[in-house]
Amino acid sequence: MRLILFVSAWFLCLGAAQASASTPAPSTTTRLDHILLWGRGIDQVTAVMAVKLGFQVRPGRDPGGVANRYIRFSDSSFIELLGITRANPTFDPGMKEDQQALKGGPGSRSFGFRTSSLDDIHRSLQALHYAVTPFFSGPDSSKPGWRLFAFDHAPLSSNTFFIDYATDYAPDQFDPSRADDYRVTREHPNGARELTSIWLLSGDAEADRHQLEKMGFGHAVPVNLPAVGAKGFCVPVGPTALLALQPDGAGLARQIMASGGPRILGVSFAVSDLGRAQRWVERGYERKLATYRGLSGQSILAPTQEDLGLAIEFHAMQPGKAPCPAASR
Repeated sequence: MRLILFVSAWFLCLGAAQASASTPAPSTTTRLDHILLWGRGIDQVTAVMAVKLGFQVRPGRDPGGVANRYIRFSDSSFIELLGITRANPTFDPGMKEDQQALKGGPGSRSFGFRTSSLDDIHRSLQALHYAVTPFFSGPDSSKPGWRLFAFDHAPLSSNTFFIDYATDYAPDQFDPSRADDYRVTREHPNGARELTSIWLLSGDAEADRHQLEKMGFGHAVPVNLPAVGAKGFCVPVGPTALLALQPDGAGLARQIMASGGPRILGVSFAVSDLGRAQRWVERGYERKLATYRGLSGQSILAPTQEDLGLAIEFHAMQPGKAPCPAASR
């Protein structure tokens, strides 16, 4: 959510972690929650996501010249869209850092993990001598809806944070009195249902894998993504996957590293009907797309790099499938 960006630059820097007293242990209550995606403007990124890609985009706020909007999914994950709406907007240090790294262009370099074990993880990471931040909560002090913490220094190549939500926080949680609203805001013309993976790009995938293992996310599986010219590791995070990648020959990964450095290379979504998603993207971009066998089965890659600064993959839903390839063997 956009208010996350209003704390400080270091507020958006942490490693994906799990917790016990001294060595964090993976928890089934933790999953990937959302990414922060900057567009060239809020209307530009909204139009791309809705018209070209077939997502339903929900309203947000614009308190300081940086507006946000949301794309929510039935598994409770979401994308937060960000865009500058006026000259001389009010940037917090985290926003300024993002804009400097992205050179004012589109893209994403911050993402969050959702967990119900926030306090345990915080204590465990302190025991491992990570400089974790205090807890922050919002959207206001009268009725906090979310609580999170980060690191003073990012252990991973992209910024990340841990977040949890109050059970009665209606904007992001299920509210029985608004069940129909909850359902329809998570239905998308392209059939997207779940955020299944976030792809981190750096020059050293092994360094990210090592940090993830140190903080409790083990069981990494070596992977190759020829569709974007990358290789690295798939790390399971509850029902989702975090890919730690680096360029491998010519391709999109090398192009992005050369032009902007480490960031989120892409995201992957499970769809109820891959053919429908493919037809929607082909109409939006007025070109034919080839399917390929990705880490999550039959997939397509939307040509979004110029518009969004990252790749978006759609794949057919596979209920019960493990988040990383080897985990299903």
